[in-house]
Amino acid sequence: MIRISHLSLLPLFVFLSFLTNTGQLVFAKEQYNVKEACRVTRYPDLCIRSLEPFSHGSGRSLSGWARGGVSVTISEVKNVLAYLAKMKKQGHFKGRNRAALSDCVEVFQDALDELHRSLGVLRKLSKSTFGTQLEDLMTWISAALTDEDTCLDGFESSKERKIKLLRNKVLKAQYITSNALALVNKLGTTGLETIPDSDP
Repeated sequence: MIRISHLSLLPLFVFLSFLTNTGQLVFAKEQYNVKEACRVTRYPDLCIRSLEPFSHGSGRSLSGWARGGVSVTISEVKNVLAYLAKMKKQGHFKGRNRAALSDCVEVFQDALDELHRSLGVLRKLSKSTFGTQLEDLMTWISAALTDEDTCLDGFESSKERKIKLLRNKVLKAQYITSNALALVNKLGTTGLETIPDSDP
């Protein structure tokens, strides 16, 4: 029987400790599938469905999933904004609800601008400015989430069908934005990775 002394295992423990303490290097090239990436989000099922088009068999880096999360959020916010603009043009809302709809269009436009800025940063991540970039990302995506939430504040008669439909669309955008924020936060806690050439 081969006996292994504790002293002979010491170099291995030191090596593993080094890997743990230099997590930014260890995880630099690690790939995550869509289920693993979405595990950190508040709405993982929605995250998986929305990010499935970005899924590769070999997985993606966390920076790739963060970009994917913001990209699908931009698409969703654009869809909601188009719906809101259509409702405003058709004049279905009256009184206070009409004013609330105008406010909603405005805050969703602000959210879209903030998300576009976020995607621009995610496409140009830099080791030298990663801390500042991450702060900007968290600020802008959080602001977009707040804007979307503010959209629903002014509406009356929430039992009306058209307001229920509007609310559901806004809430879906909020959930997807929340997921994007979680993916960016995960990227921040792991550290800047080497961005694979296959990531858009």
